[in-house]
Amino acid sequence: MTQWVENPTGGRDRGPLALARAWAEVLVRPRRFFRAGVAPGDQAPGLIFAAVVVLIEELTRLALITNVYPVVAGQPVASRALFLALAVVLVMPATLHLTAALQTLILMATAPNRGGVSETVQVLAYSTAPCVFAGPAIPGLRVACTAVGAVLLVVGTAEVHDLPYWKAVPAVAVPAAIVFGYGFRGFGAASTVLTDAGVSIPF
Repeated sequence: MTQWVENPTGGRDRGPLALARAWAEVLVRPRRFFRAGVAPGDQAPGLIFAAVVVLIEELTRLALITNVYPVVAGQPVASRALFLALAVVLVMPATLHLTAALQTLILMATAPNRGGVSETVQVLAYSTAPCVFAGPAIPGLRVACTAVGAVLLVVGTAEVHDLPYWKAVPAVAVPAAIVFGYGFRGFGAASTVLTDAGVSIPF
């Protein structure tokens, strides 16, 4: 699941500069990025990309919001380090792979020319790019970040799995809800925005 291809055809370069370039490219030219930057079996750069996104987002939350994580055994610094490590090293990759598995099952019924699980993992990973800005407690900003992430997931799925957009949108609905609605707290932020605007939420 996490093999590192030595010389992937069309895959991503390695290193900090390559990560920064991938982040800019997926936001500015997403269709071109997903066509050229996703390669079979080349998951490692995508997983590292998503880990860095989550790390930056969580570090921002820690810096700007008090009591983000619970304190264990009266050790606030150690507790923050522990929960941050769990978010980046355990929760992120587990959620990404489980969501990719679910996405693959959905695509089996809708995309006869689909790519493999590896490509699905990469699409999900790179779609998180805008969520580097989702850390501050600004609901509107978080809604915007998660909405753009969901759009990138649609674009990536359409390009990589050879789907028309009208099929890609419903195909990614549940994975997008998991990753962006719950994982990056987009639903909670949207609820706050609507409540502040005086819109009654029936649930």
